Amino acid sequence: MAKLSPEQINEKLKPLSGWDRKGEAIAQQYTFKTFMDGIGFLNRIAAIAEQMDHHPDVTINYRRITFALSTHDQGGITEKDFKLAEAIEREFKASGQG
Repeated sequence: MAKLSPEQINEKLKPLSGWDRKGEAIAQQYTFKTFMDGIGFLNRIAAIAEQMDHHPDVTINYRRITFALSTHDQGGITEKDFKLAEAIEREFKASGQG
């Protein structure tokens, strides 16, 4: 899967509210009602990421979880990152946290 151009990345970010480009990744931070809500969400995303064989970089700060997506073997952002970002967004909306 080929790396996307800056223009393609900017276009694909438009419908993903809150997602931003951070160097060679796209990133979003989510805030949860409780620490365990965030961990439960992270566990659901881990299962989705495993199915997609595409694993995010994750930072946990109490009730905040940040996902950074990059296709490391391509050296940057690809369609694969946007597919996982969309899956994360769907799961967050379904969680009732947002």
